[in-house]
Amino acid sequence: MSTNLPKVAWIGLGIMGSPMSENLIKAGYSVTGYTLEQDKLDRLAAAGGTAAGSLAEAVRDADVIVTMVPASPQVEAIAYGPDGILENARSGALLIDMSSITPQTSVDLAKAAQEKGIRVLDAPVSGGEAGAVEAVLSIMVGGEQADFDAAKPLFEALGKTIVLCGPHGSGQTVKAANQLIVAVNIQACAEAVVFLEKSGVDLKAALDVLNGGLAGSTVLTRKKDNFLNRDFKPGFRIDLHHKDMGIVTDAARSVGAVLPVGAVVAQLVAGLRAQGDGGLDHSALLRAVERLSGSPVA
Repeated sequence: MSTNLPKVAWIGLGIMGSPMSENLIKAGYSVTGYTLEQDKLDRLAAAGGTAAGSLAEAVRDADVIVTMVPASPQVEAIAYGPDGILENARSGALLIDMSSITPQTSVDLAKAAQEKGIRVLDAPVSGGEAGAVEAVLSIMVGGEQADFDAAKPLFEALGKTIVLCGPHGSGQTVKAANQLIVAVNIQACAEAVVFLEKSGVDLKAALDVLNGGLAGSTVLTRKKDNFLNRDFKPGFRIDLHHKDMGIVTDAARSVGAVLPVGAVVAQLVAGLRAQGDGGLDHSALLRAVERLSGSPVA
């Protein structure tokens, strides 16, 4: 291990957190991890990391603490309280929250951390499981320029597009916009797939040519095979996109932005979840369109 790299504590080893933490290990970082599932800790240890027995143990000696958990309640649960990050991290540590949460939660966390001498960046990501594995994530950051500069080498081990978007909470605001665009894009692709299939067109050929023109997108590139194979193994779960659509619609209301299409897609995501598909990949929006169109749902 290179001794001049900061010691990293990684909290949250799910679909995104596990491959991201492993990319830091590959880049030479010393990574101590904590999560609730033993098999995820075993995976980290097998990759060359250290499994901690508690959150407090994981963060105690860390220079940088990275959190990657599902939503605002989980961020608050690991940050606050006697066993939380703020009580157990050393003064001067840098806390990088890479979860997708409400902008206000990020602002509040930064303020509470400042009182403990802990610096904070909100740094949510886009790119899904594939982007995490390939270390090509887009990372949108909120916080101070100096802290962003300090974290840049670490971010470069995780992603390709790394941008400071403004003060605390700005990263989360941009992530909310990202999730709006992705959901509307997946919905449009899903509607096109059902339209094409009902019209008797060769779906693979159609999606290939569409993706080569103005209708092409990263969403279509990444999700084309999901549509073709009806493979909805989660890279990013409907449950999480439902949470994110709640964040963007609430935040938009608070700033006076009107999201008519986004609101409809938010309801379609909620409907899919109500049908029991919350654990599937967000490309499963196709199933909702199939149900509405009277097509058989695989």
